[in-house]
Amino acid sequence: MAAESAELDALVAGLEPAGWRRPTPAPGWSIATQVAHLAWTDDLALLSAARPGDFLAELGRMAGAGAGDGLVDRSAREQAGDGGEPLLRRWRNGRAALDEALRRAPTDRKLPWFGPPMSAASMATARLMETWAHGQDVADALGVARTPTARLRHIARLATRTRDFAFALHARPLPGSDVRVELDAPDGGTWTFGPADAEQRVTGPALDFCLLAVQRVHRADTALVAVGVDADAWLDIVQAFAGPAGGGRPAGSRPGPASGHHRESP
Repeated sequence: MAAESAELDALVAGLEPAGWRRPTPAPGWSIATQVAHLAWTDDLALLSAARPGDFLAELGRMAGAGAGDGLVDRSAREQAGDGGEPLLRRWRNGRAALDEALRRAPTDRKLPWFGPPMSAASMATARLMETWAHGQDVADALGVARTPTARLRHIARLATRTRDFAFALHARPLPGSDVRVELDAPDGGTWTFGPADAEQRVTGPALDFCLLAVQRVHRADTALVAVGVDADAWLDIVQAFAGPAGGGRPAGSRPGPASGHHRESP
């Protein structure tokens, strides 16, 4: 989590005012908006870890204020300001405090969140995932090609563990069969999740799988292969983050050449 934040920090630390205002692929969100959102959610995660009762009270307040009706977007825009040093300092201070709080949290304690309660380790994984996702928006806005790292394994694992959540979120029946996921890791190795003998399979680049799971790429612009009806349906709705499903990205919007979309029937 700390390493992912530091990589994004390095991208934005030297930005001029115009750079902070640069639009990102998320409609209506500038680079400042992206960082402000991360600072906001890091603060909420810190509240959950340090004062869970206060977090639940805040969650209730947000629900009353219409959290599903643009509250996240409004909060990010309101808190973005002009970006720059004040926002950067707030984000740095908040994430440092969150890092310390998660390291000190009892391993057997579940922290409340927008979805199901989670352990401190899972909270760190969720924060890593969101930082990487919004960092991709910033990188795309700046025209920077990020080098995939081994940290993607945490995001891929999170996406596989939330498969049932994705189906439930879309009001679809839960799949009755297991899915084996085999991903090409950045170092040339292979990351595997799920039973080795499962007939349903998803294979392809780990980067593509993670981008799809955080809705930063359209499925048509990936090289992911689905074998089996359930695996194929899952790739259409895979989601590693809590909250409602987003609109995703349109086909053909991935920076650089598209890698192709492959489906196989069972």
